[in-house]
Amino acid sequence: MGRIKSQYLKRVAEELVEKFPQDFTKDFQGNKVKVQEHITKVNPPIRNKIAGTITRIVKRTPAA
Repeated sequence: MGRIKSQYLKRVAEELVEKFPQDFTKDFQGNKVKVQEHITKVNPPIRNKIAGTITRIVKRTPAA
């Protein structure tokens, strides 16, 4: 069984991907930087969890 992410993290990640789809890729390190740019007041553990969730969302979305 995996770790369960909170609804807050999932909602923020989905909103960021919806608003800025061109900014995020399958690269976790790049997504961390982009999350930091879009959300200025976020601490590193939360930023990393959001970036990881975004990475999973982008990987699971079929390429258009």
